[in-house]
Amino acid sequence: MLKQIVNSIKTYFPADEVHAHCDGPCGVYDPSSARIAAEAVVSMTKKIVELQPPAGNDPQATVTYNNTLSRYIQIKEEQAQIAKEELLILWTDYFKPPHLEAYPDLHDTFWKAAKLCSACKVEVSQQHANELMAAIENIHNIFWATKNRDITWYKAS
Repeated sequence: MLKQIVNSIKTYFPADEVHAHCDGPCGVYDPSSARIAAEAVVSMTKKIVELQPPAGNDPQATVTYNNTLSRYIQIKEEQAQIAKEELLILWTDYFKPPHLEAYPDLHDTFWKAAKLCSACKVEVSQQHANELMAAIENIHNIFWATKNRDITWYKAS
């Protein structure tokens, strides 16, 4: 009975077919979250490189150093993973075939950026951290171009 009522409503009040350019409502996707995470990777990498081990045999200084180093490493790896997840969401959920036609290297761009996230987790490389920021800047520019918007790239640091 309920099916008949629903079918009658559909017959008398047909809905137009709709299409969305992405999997979520507009405004849900933004590469800025990947940028923020990557900036933390750059910052933590710099801090790790600059951190000086204690001189002498001071056990408390060694414990403090090890604690600080392990915290920097944990944050760097966590933020690199967040950046990777944010990039993969953009790649797989937002970008569609028409975007690939306009940007034929889109898949390669995202694949390389995701690989840089992995490299930043595994290594302590200021070069790779900076390359990750550059890759995300490129993705930022592509993303906003697909929306016909000129959004300035900026870094918090």
